[in-house]
Amino acid sequence: MNELESEVLPLPPRYRFRDLLLGDQAFQNDDRVQVEFYVNENTFKERLKLFFIKNQRSSLRIRLFNFSLKLLTCLLYIVHLSDDASNQTQGNYILLYFFQVSVALISFLETMLLIYLSYKGNIWEQIFRISFILEMINTVPFIITIFWSPLRNLFIPVFLNCWLAKYALENMINDLHRAIQRTQSAMFNQVLILICTLLCLVFTGTCGIQHLERAGDNLSLFKSFYFCIVTFSTVGYGDVTPKIWPSQLLVVIMICVALVVLPLQFEELVYLWMERQKSGGNYSRHRAQTEKHVVLCVSSLKIDLLMDFLNEFYAHPRLQDYYVVILCPTEMDIQVRRVLQIPLWSQRVIYLQGSALKDQDLMRAKMDNGEACFILSSRNEADRTAADHQTILRAWAVKDFAPNCPLYVQILKPENKFHVKFADHVVCEEECKYAMLALNCVCPATSTLITLLVHTSRGQEGQESPEQWQRMYGRCSGNEVYHIRMGDSKFFMEYEGKSFTYAAFHAHKKYGVCLIGIRREENKSILLNPGPRHIMTASDTCFYINITKEENSAFIFKQEEKQKKKGFAGRGIYDGPSRLPVHSIIASMGTVAMDLQNTECRPVNSSKLTLPSENGSGNRRPSIAPVLELADSSSLLPCDLLSDQSEDEMTQSDDEGLTVVEYVKGYPPNSPYIGSSPTLCHLLPVKAPFCCLRLDKGCKHNSYEDAKAYGFKNKLIIVSAETAGNGLYNFIVPLRAYYRSRKELNPIVLLLDNNLGSYTDSHHCSIGAQPSRIRLGSFLPSRRIIHLISWVL
Repeated sequence: MNELESEVLPLPPRYRFRDLLLGDQAFQNDDRVQVEFYVNENTFKERLKLFFIKNQRSSLRIRLFNFSLKLLTCLLYIVHLSDDASNQTQGNYILLYFFQVSVALISFLETMLLIYLSYKGNIWEQIFRISFILEMINTVPFIITIFWSPLRNLFIPVFLNCWLAKYALENMINDLHRAIQRTQSAMFNQVLILICTLLCLVFTGTCGIQHLERAGDNLSLFKSFYFCIVTFSTVGYGDVTPKIWPSQLLVVIMICVALVVLPLQFEELVYLWMERQKSGGNYSRHRAQTEKHVVLCVSSLKIDLLMDFLNEFYAHPRLQDYYVVILCPTEMDIQVRRVLQIPLWSQRVIYLQGSALKDQDLMRAKMDNGEACFILSSRNEADRTAADHQTILRAWAVKDFAPNCPLYVQILKPENKFHVKFADHVVCEEECKYAMLALNCVCPATSTLITLLVHTSRGQEGQESPEQWQRMYGRCSGNEVYHIRMGDSKFFMEYEGKSFTYAAFHAHKKYGVCLIGIRREENKSILLNPGPRHIMTASDTCFYINITKEENSAFIFKQEEKQKKKGFAGRGIYDGPSRLPVHSIIASMGTVAMDLQNTECRPVNSSKLTLPSENGSGNRRPSIAPVLELADSSSLLPCDLLSDQSEDEMTQSDDEGLTVVEYVKGYPPNSPYIGSSPTLCHLLPVKAPFCCLRLDKGCKHNSYEDAKAYGFKNKLIIVSAETAGNGLYNFIVPLRAYYRSRKELNPIVLLLDNNLGSYTDSHHCSIGAQPSRIRLGSFLPSRRIIHLISWVL
């Protein structure tokens, strides 16, 4: 029995969740109470308050109506003065009186209604407000004259309604800004208040002096206005002056009020102006619609970052007319302020203090009208991950605010690229840095070459240096990459129908330019060094390296005529030490520049670089093979990227007991971060044990404890770093890429400050039947790719 009583009875079959919310009609006898919410808003007072005060648009209409009433009363007062001066008929006086009484009655009722709606328990606070006192002075006497006609001759200072009109205008502007969600209006409001205060002082003084002087010289309204302007401007001609003491007392009062009120408002205006100058104000909407501009978003602006960006941006002729709007949350430092005051930049660069995370600041910068947005990270940030997080948030905010604005984002760490994949262009600093370091290991000074190509220079750096190499380096730093249509080019027009190799060699020999790539008319991709298979056509776009573009170059053939006279014209290109300009040799990216670094025979006292001759030292092969106009099809064999070459076949080593490691070509099974591109590499068929990667400690698989014991044939590549990051993936992969011969693979040693053991053990996964590490110390993507890679603590 107790068990039955303790059981909870189930709900009826039809008593579902819908019935709990809506109620079930089958259970009418239950004690239920229906609760109504927000019943206070259903009262008549709350509805009036919602219409007159709370609702933005309706309250704006009410304030506009009130402002119009106050202006109408001032206008009626001026008309009344004109009627008195011209002695108008009784009918006009009655009509004017009717209008004045009607307006006063409406204003009185509106004021009392607003007092009732805004009353919160302290009635005296509402009564002693200046606006309420002025309202009563200007409306109650008119209402009394309706019932007591002798008071109709009483003077009522209706002109004081100008101060109520000023107050209504301020409230109306605030409601207008709130309705259109405009918050950057403090400066506008302060200027408006100052102008209205001046007008009210002049109007009050004019009407008051004119009325009081009726007992004296009876000044006209215009002369009273003239006197007020002369007095407030501190000119004081003295031709018009008040004669009786009440008007003179009014002038003293008005001057005292002006001396107190105006300086306070000027001070507030100057303060707002200084704050606006610090924040940069707003970028003009008219300028944004008529001129082109880009927005630069940074977390902190340093002088080196600013100058690098401006010099590179304005280096292109098409960007000379663009404005650069800088949006930075910090205040300008002294160096940046001085640079932006230079006439070269002051007319084109605009600094705005604000954050890209705020829509208000993005509206100030007119981001939706911008041609592009650049989001850069701080170079010297201690916490690079936190800097990337700020960059990602700014990129999200800009993309959400202006989805059609092209976005260029700089990311420091490669694992964060995935979060800004929506951007039009993403540049990762660590990826570029480690990739160029890897290219330096394959071809020394590659990073220097690429840096000089992307860095804008006129080749004038270091020209006054006493060192020749500095002058040469400075001049060659002016080389940049340009492009031109082959049919319009004097450099390459004569090589139409020839192979790319032939055109590149002879253009470099004749003009000193380096042809590096081609783009077909029907293809958007650029082919870098397409080789002898590519035949040049007039519609091709040629990409070349030179000091300046061809359009800005002059062609002088006098040196060629002199060489013909001396008999050099009939000699072959390999007959004698043919000389090229120094800057052309440095600009070359082909076999000429590659061969110069290995030249052993160099004159000691010579100041120029020379190409090695065919009959050079010993049995050394020629530096440049003969270049054919058209490729010989018999010499061009089809290549298979995945096939093994004969020189890479598994052979016994010259040393006893050592064999060449066996490995295959393929893609790394894992990538250290999302967004990394797969690259075909040399891989081990089976993963290497993690214990074998420690170079300075032996394990159960081998007892080697230093690099000498391993007997590496190729030179070591040592990378010193505090910690291993994902960016090292871009260093290792190019050095293990498929296009490198197996015999040319160099052992890589990572010299690290921090241990990797505990971290790598926590990043383990399984691919197929073979387990492998996704992130080995945050940089080793797979233990199949890390042959000849070790690390030392």
